[in-house]
Amino acid sequence: MSARDRYSASLMNTFGPPQLVLTRGKGARVWDEDGNEYVDLLGGIAVNALGHAHPAVVEAVTRQLSTLGHVSNFFATDPQITLAERLLDLIAPRRVGEAAHQGSGRGGFRGKVFLANSGTEANEAALKLTRLTGRTHLVAAEGSFHGRTMGALALTSKAAYREPFEPLPGDVTFVPYGDPEALREAVTDRTAAVVLEPIQGEAGVVEAPMGYLETARTVTRDHGALLWLDEVQTGIGRTGAWLAAAGDPDVAPDVVTLAKGLGGGLPIGACVGLGAAGDLLQPGHHGTTFGGNPVACAAALAVLDTIDDDGLLEHAGVLGERIRAGVADDPRVTSVRGRGLLIGIDVAVDAPRVVSAARTGGFIVNATGPHTLRLAPPLVLGDDEVEQFLAAWPGMLDRAADEQGATA
Repeated sequence: MSARDRYSASLMNTFGPPQLVLTRGKGARVWDEDGNEYVDLLGGIAVNALGHAHPAVVEAVTRQLSTLGHVSNFFATDPQITLAERLLDLIAPRRVGEAAHQGSGRGGFRGKVFLANSGTEANEAALKLTRLTGRTHLVAAEGSFHGRTMGALALTSKAAYREPFEPLPGDVTFVPYGDPEALREAVTDRTAAVVLEPIQGEAGVVEAPMGYLETARTVTRDHGALLWLDEVQTGIGRTGAWLAAAGDPDVAPDVVTLAKGLGGGLPIGACVGLGAAGDLLQPGHHGTTFGGNPVACAAALAVLDTIDDDGLLEHAGVLGERIRAGVADDPRVTSVRGRGLLIGIDVAVDAPRVVSAARTGGFIVNATGPHTLRLAPPLVLGDDEVEQFLAAWPGMLDRAADEQGATA
């Protein structure tokens, strides 16, 4: 029996048939069961920040697992504590001479971190945190994606994801993304929080307009509501900066959620409460068995160190600009957008056919809509791999157009 048949016989049909059965990876490349090689331009959906089998992650995980693997949250470990400190340094850095416990201008204390296992879990923790304000109303954006569990799904706008599971928890108002007036009208004195992605990844890499997040900060502050930024997809170097917006003092969120690239392939998420929001969750309010385990935290620390030591923020910015300029040269590309190595491409041909053509040509890309592609490759993507992709790009569009015409 083939691996695909075994998959269909043993796994729930939540994802449909697998596109490939992959057996190994190295850097930004992967190989399937037949030995075919692919340049991975999706990175596990923005997860594999350092690509596959990166020595720093392998070494960190091996060392930690050989020392201490799991202890539960009855106990603490150094990787857990150090990672929380590092995340706070990224989002709310200490001022010169500031004591570790002192404020960063966000309502007193600097902040606190809850470590989970995924972006969805980080968002669930943040959702529970908002309830402890004494309010229940939430404002989210059309086109949003915050996860698939019931609470996170309540904040996710796509009807196809939501409707099979309604009624969903919470009192959520969806507003057009990027419309400041709609946001002002939706937020009231009964609003617990506004939750926004700085760039909507699942919607096709849609960036917040200039000044929109600053408006969200002003509106929430005026009504005593929290501003929650979901940086699950955009954080940890993806956009050529550590964070797409959460570190901006003009935005100054109260809650930030992270995951995906943080673990470099290992499951980890983080809900960061800043200022007073960091003290809302107290003993008994929330928990996790595996969250913050030392192995995942060691991997995350290796990811942060490597991004910093290897200059991968600048690298992501430079390569992202080259890819966007290169794909835009083809007249069948109607729009290109994004920051760093989170790239959205609108094409005049059928996007799923482009995905198939790319795979045939040895590249893994993703369609987020009928005419929209998303690239989220590892931050270690090489110049040669970019040039290989750009050289093959017109042929992918040719093949997709030919197939589309043959079935018209």
